[in-house]
Amino acid sequence: MLQAKLGIAPIAWWNDDLEELSDDVSLDECLRQAAEAGLTGMETGRRFPMNMDELGPVLDRHGMSVCGGWFSGLLLDGDIEVEKERITEQLAFFKAAGAPCIVYGETARSVQGARHTPLADKPKLSEAEMAVYGRKISDFAEWCAGEGMPLAYHHHMAAAVETESELDLLMKHSSVPLLFDAGHMAFAGGDNFRVIENHFSRIIHVHAKDIRKSVVDGLDRSRESFLDAVIKGAFTVPGDGSLDFEALAKALAAKNYEGWFVIEAEQDPVANPPLNMAIKGRAELKRVMGVAGYEVTV
Repeated sequence: MLQAKLGIAPIAWWNDDLEELSDDVSLDECLRQAAEAGLTGMETGRRFPMNMDELGPVLDRHGMSVCGGWFSGLLLDGDIEVEKERITEQLAFFKAAGAPCIVYGETARSVQGARHTPLADKPKLSEAEMAVYGRKISDFAEWCAGEGMPLAYHHHMAAAVETESELDLLMKHSSVPLLFDAGHMAFAGGDNFRVIENHFSRIIHVHAKDIRKSVVDGLDRSRESFLDAVIKGAFTVPGDGSLDFEALAKALAAKNYEGWFVIEAEQDPVANPPLNMAIKGRAELKRVMGVAGYEVTV
């Protein structure tokens, strides 16, 4: 039987790009709520200490582990040696924590954190530019793996690799492992099932992010930003949105994906209390994992 683990990202509690969309709770309370929801892993966020001497006892208190975490990469315009220095502390921390991977998000030229920059103004690369970038990210990922920590590339709205065609080009011109995010790909207008079919051999981490299709479809991308979309409620947890996670879980199971399914849904924590959302998302994932033939482990 295939093995799966269920985790969550702290962005449901604290939004790193828009702090007004944050629940004023401590790290301890965040982990307590995630554990109460039945989840066993948490990705890191801005309130996490970057060492296991401090974090380890807090994780142990709630039976939680580190199941990944974001690194804001700048390789598109930057130097690989500089990026190695920038990631060194997180890499050592994640090795000590036994994390499955570091989530690489390309933030160079990205407008994901720019409140007043429209989605349509995202960076766009030619195939020649993507080929150069692909070689850089491949070399960086190979170095990270050689240091003992895999890198998982996160395609992301408002970034250089957002759409299905952009992801196809990156996969063509690189060897970097992939984080598959159903919500971001659906938001970008891509076909999640085709992405799984085409790139399953590269998928090492999954973000279980849902979308509210009515919100996404109603956006004016020539005027509204990524953060505008988040505020309007574009994202939510599995079971609360428009995506068919049962079919997605079956598609991943058919390709023998094993590992983490991490709930990641940034939204207003007042309108969508994080504990309630975590319980709902975990219940839906547990259901679809069972239907797809996964055994959920801790």
